[in-house]
Amino acid sequence: MKNALKYGLLIGALSAAWILLMHFVGAYHQTKEGPLNIHWMEYLSVIIPFTGLYLGIKNYRNNINGGRLEFFEGLIEGFKILLVGFVLYAAASTLYVQYADSQLLTMDYYQRVGGAGLVGILFNIVISLLLMNRQHNL
Repeated sequence: MKNALKYGLLIGALSAAWILLMHFVGAYHQTKEGPLNIHWMEYLSVIIPFTGLYLGIKNYRNNINGGRLEFFEGLIEGFKILLVGFVLYAAASTLYVQYADSQLLTMDYYQRVGGAGLVGILFNIVISLLLMNRQHNL
């Protein structure tokens, strides 16, 4: 659980910092024509969970599990990492929505949070497949 906590905190803290960065560059601010057109920057945020999951599952395989990793072991470890990271990310998102002065932040923003959770699950599956040891009996 120590591994999941470490890398989950990494994902959560970097995601919270990303929320603040997006706020300061004006990604969530409204103009008379609508929101600013810099939403392409949001796509860069997928680097955070991918990197955290990759490093966390790889560390679990190499240092905790003796160099072996089955798919479901990686999947479970990845879910633990995601759970910690997502709780921090959701808390930071909720605080941001509570205290931000933007009118844009309603259901649309929370749909992004849900989408981030889905992306994390997909990354977990892919990374677990990439890092697992080959099964000799398949």
